[in-house]
Amino acid sequence: MQGKIIKGIAGFYYVHVPGGAVYECKAKGIFRKEKIKPLVGDDVEIAITHAGDCEGNITAILPRKSELIRPAVANIDQALLIFAMTKPEPNYNLLDRFLIMMRQQGLECILCFNKQDISDRMRREQIEKVYQNSGCRILFVSAVQQDGIGLLTEMLCARTTAVAGPSGVGKSSLVNCLLGDKKMETGEISGKIARGKHTTRHSELIAVSDDTYIMDTPGFSSLSLFDMEKEELKSYYPEFEPYEANCKFMTCAHIHEPVCGVREALEEGHISRVRYDNYVSFYEELKEKEKRKY
Repeated sequence: MQGKIIKGIAGFYYVHVPGGAVYECKAKGIFRKEKIKPLVGDDVEIAITHAGDCEGNITAILPRKSELIRPAVANIDQALLIFAMTKPEPNYNLLDRFLIMMRQQGLECILCFNKQDISDRMRREQIEKVYQNSGCRILFVSAVQQDGIGLLTEMLCARTTAVAGPSGVGKSSLVNCLLGDKKMETGEISGKIARGKHTTRHSELIAVSDDTYIMDTPGFSSLSLFDMEKEELKSYYPEFEPYEANCKFMTCAHIHEPVCGVREALEEGHISRVRYDNYVSFYEELKEKEKRKY
C-alpha cells in the first residue's frame, strides 16, 4: 500500500493513504543502516501489521521531487503566503524575505491577501502594483465571506503546498475554509496523533483530498537573511531582468553605479519603489554580514 507521511514523532510516522485512513508506522531498520531518514511529505510504501489498529511498517521511500531544509520536509510543490490586506497592514519587507527564501528552495509562490471584505479597491490596486512583476500569482480573498476560496482551492489542487503567514491575518480561518467538510475528520486524526507521548510541534501535512495536501507552518514575525552573497540577490528580483541589459556594467548592483537600467526603470515607474527599497535594504544587510565574517 502506498501513502504519504503527514507527521513524524519520536520514530513513529503517520501515513495517509487514499481513502483517508492514517496508519501509525515504524520505519524498517534498513533505513537507519543506510542513513536515510523518512521526512514529512515522503511518498512511501507500507506493509500493514495490524489492520484494525491502523498500524504498519514503512518498507520503501519513493524518489523525492524536492527536499526542504527548513522545515525538513519532502515533495513540497509550492508555497502559499497569506497576508491581510488590512488589520494588520501588510509587512512588505517580511513578505519579500519570504519570497526570496522560497525561491532559494526552488518553490513557486502564491501571494494570498485575506480580509478583502474590510479593505478597498485602492489597497488592492496598491498591492497589485507592488507585486505585478514579481513572478508570483496574486489572489485576494475573504475567509469571512468565503470569497475567492474556490479559485484558491483550484490553485492548490493535486499539489502539496506549504502555507505560511504572520499572526492575525486569518491563516487558520482560510485553512478551515479549504478543508470544508474534512475539518472534523482532520481534527479527529490530529487528536489521535496528539494522544501519543510526544506532542512537540513538528511539521505536519493536512490532507485536503487524496492528492492535495497543505502544510501549515507556525506564524512568523521575522526571517533571518538568506545564505547568499550580496551579488546573488538581484537574481531573486524577476522585475529587474528586462532592464539589466541597459546597465553600463555587467556586475551592476543597481544601487550606486552610473548608467543603471534598473534605476532608470525605477524612476520611470516600471519597477515598484517598495520592492526596490527592500532590495537595497537586503543588499546592505548582506554587505554587513560579509564584513562581520572577516
